Amino acid sequence: MIQIQAALFWAYAVGATFALAAGRQLQVWERINAGEGPRTRSRAANPYLALTLLFAAVLMVPTGLFVLWQNPSWATMHVADGHGGVWAGFVLLYAGGIPVGAVLGFLAAQVLVLVGAGYWAYLQCVGGYFLLFATLVHGWDGSGYERFLSPGARDWADWPQDSVVNNALDFLTSGTFLALLVFGAAVIGTMLITEIGWLMEGWSLPGADEDRKVHRVLAVAIAAAGVHGLPFLGAVTASALVRLLGGWLGLPLFAVLAGVVLLPRRSPVRRLYGLVGVPHRHWRVGLDDTATTTAGVSGVTSDRSG
Repeated sequence: MIQIQAALFWAYAVGATFALAAGRQLQVWERINAGEGPRTRSRAANPYLALTLLFAAVLMVPTGLFVLWQNPSWATMHVADGHGGVWAGFVLLYAGGIPVGAVLGFLAAQVLVLVGAGYWAYLQCVGGYFLLFATLVHGWDGSGYERFLSPGARDWADWPQDSVVNNALDFLTSGTFLALLVFGAAVIGTMLITEIGWLMEGWSLPGADEDRKVHRVLAVAIAAAGVHGLPFLGAVTASALVRLLGGWLGLPLFAVLAGVVLLPRRSPVRRLYGLVGVPHRHWRVGLDDTATTTAGVSGVTSDRSG
């Protein structure tokens, strides 16, 4: 349901966010399967990966293909003005690339969560959503938001003749926006419910209360702002810097600002991330203790049985 140029970035970001939201469950999954045979440790047996792939294939792909068929001009950011201008490879890229992108994002974030680098898994989400919003806000030529808010080829061609407000109002009253509203309620609603549900499921597991520093409602709000709000703000900032200073100066300056905000150990983003309760340790931490406790309980049970 998003324009082709931004679709793969969104798919990667969704996959990474799903893995981060289920980070504690993924660690438990690894602990359960520790020492088991290859059949149990198959990636295909991972229910969270399977559900991520199902979300991408059943919701993201069909809605995107519908919008591409209904309005090929808008779906290609007006690179094509009709069905005849849509290269078949675009359709193949959309239909096959979205599930692949979601799986790649999930696996990348999962690896980082399992090795105890949860914050870097979070940065996978930030990077994917930043590229998504940067494409929609700025695009490749500075006209990203204009292309997004132009429902048809004629509207895109006539954009300079009217104000941004009027063009935006025309978009909000168009059939394209109505389709996005309906599909968005299904796709984005399911996405948010899944992310929140997996977060809350993880908070019910052992050790979660020690990691989560705030109330669940506030933790969800912080997570949403960090995953969705911060990348959008970054995309708007990057676009503004490029427009004011040019690409050669604006992009390096934005990279420095982003590094200062995201990378230092005492950065505000890291501190907020630490409040949410996403695991920050290697999945093997506590495994020996768990095994010892289990063995001790089994021994006591055997003695009592005897």
